[in-house]
Amino acid sequence: MFEALSGNLNSVFDRLRRKGRLRPEDVTEALGEIRRALLAADVATEVVAEFRDRVRDEALAADLNRALNPAQQVVQIVHAELVRTLGGDPVSIGFASRPPTVALLAGLQGSGKTTAAAKLARWFRSQGRSPLLVGADLTRPAAVEQLRVLAAEISVPVFSEATDPVAVALAGLAEARRLGRDVVICDTAGRQVVDEELMAEVRAIGEAIQPHHTFLVLDAMMGQEAVRVGRSFHEALGLDAVILTKLDGDARGGAALSVRAVLGCPVAFASVGERVGDFERFHPDRLAGRILGMGDLLSLAEKAEAAYEGREAADAAGAAERVLAGEFTLDDFLAQMRQMRKLGGLGDLLAHLPSAQAAQAAEAGVDERRLGRMEAIICSMTPAERTQPAIIDGSRRRRIAAGSGTTTAEVTELLRNFSAARKMMRGARPAGRRRKSKGSGGRKGGGSSRVTPAGGARHRSATDLLEQLEGLESPPGGPGGSTPGTGSQPPGPLAWPGR
Repeated sequence: MFEALSGNLNSVFDRLRRKGRLRPEDVTEALGEIRRALLAADVATEVVAEFRDRVRDEALAADLNRALNPAQQVVQIVHAELVRTLGGDPVSIGFASRPPTVALLAGLQGSGKTTAAAKLARWFRSQGRSPLLVGADLTRPAAVEQLRVLAAEISVPVFSEATDPVAVALAGLAEARRLGRDVVICDTAGRQVVDEELMAEVRAIGEAIQPHHTFLVLDAMMGQEAVRVGRSFHEALGLDAVILTKLDGDARGGAALSVRAVLGCPVAFASVGERVGDFERFHPDRLAGRILGMGDLLSLAEKAEAAYEGREAADAAGAAERVLAGEFTLDDFLAQMRQMRKLGGLGDLLAHLPSAQAAQAAEAGVDERRLGRMEAIICSMTPAERTQPAIIDGSRRRRIAAGSGTTTAEVTELLRNFSAARKMMRGARPAGRRRKSKGSGGRKGGGSSRVTPAGGARHRSATDLLEQLEGLESPPGGPGGSTPGTGSQPPGPLAWPGR
């Protein structure tokens, strides 16, 4: 969503870096370009004006002429002001001293409100809570059925009845108390536009159930219109926070940058995809880093930690050991690709990387379709061929190509790249790992190979992934870089040679 804004801002900073020393007129010129970039991103005009004034005051107050890297200092000022505009610290979600904690969701029709209710329920479950979904949207056909289908994916019960929205909300609250559910999430009806009938209905539901959290579900693709919608709901309900949906879309992203500054209520959650699991806490500092091309490795590591569960965590830890030892198989590589899909796919992974590394991956020609063909090739192999690719001769290549719908050249390319990657890992792994034998994968007890409990393995896997991704930020041979044979950290298992 923020690609255009990120590109425009980074082009401004690139020009500043080439100047070496910055004069006040250079800062003024850069601020004008930043203003135009924000307006092009459909940020509210009053927010742009305040943002520009604050950056100018901070930049002129700083002694840029004496700074060792004045352009970088400007970037830091812009980053700090972006974080401030987006809300500062993440929202803390509290719970009622006497359960259940009640959350009311309001918003226009088509904003993704019903889906957001199910996603929020899943998030509460991840916090150890037992939510109940209440379907009080009796206006839109099949709204309650949609809620039931989504809730079935996450094993959360739904309460609704064919009466009226206020009665459904009250009965749902009573049902939660009867069942011992400690969180109630009430999904309300929406309209195509803000009207008095809609406001009267959600206001009546709010007065009846007295929610602890009132969330406005807002479509991030609405631009400045989101500000007007937010003001109307805030005046009627007194919002506590906003849930932004469709942040994975291709709109300009002005709503995300405008809503906090204009409404005065923070963004609590962001929906970043269509799946129920594509939902996360809103971190202003991380989003600001992504807008400025700095990446968001912390969010990526958290997604990796959430993706590894139970036995998968132990399997992933064992695979990581084999990768670092240069003894990984095509089965391990296949598991890595499938695990990456759990993280949102290659596109989502690149969106969390610093812009320079994401551009390098794009230039290398790595895309989802190519990874899909690789997966098809590996799935067409026998277990013995995946473990020992050296046995794959010409006839086997033809069979694998026919079974995967690819060509023998693509099969040969995958095998060649896989062999090169394994050799590179063997040459680059730390000295302490070179003594590992082929049978060491089943070693019991003893130091670092122990994986217990499952939660510890999951945390370790996420930490390993974060360390590997952070290693991408340094160029080879530079500070923090690695070259084969130096004993430094080898590339992570997600790395793959180019064509």
